[in-house]
Amino acid sequence: MARTVVRIENQLDRWRFTCPRGHRSWEPTNHHFWCQQCARLDGVDGVFHELRDRKTGECVEREQVRLLVACGPYDRDLDGRSRRD
Repeated sequence: MARTVVRIENQLDRWRFTCPRGHRSWEPTNHHFWCQQCARLDGVDGVFHELRDRKTGECVEREQVRLLVACGPYDRDLDGRSRRD
């Protein structure tokens, strides 16, 4: 299955992909995502495991997202090599 590419430094992708509550203030971590706005809400954990694609309405699990930055893939294996699709 092809992974969904999200260019995390691209403004259009940041507007398209949100946390499950619709916020755009999310950041990737090693195995999940974290949302600054969710973390500020009482009783809400900022950690989540899927991005909402506002274009399709679907949620995409962290393992199915390929994050890209200007210098290449964001995700790295423990040995430092880029993860491949």
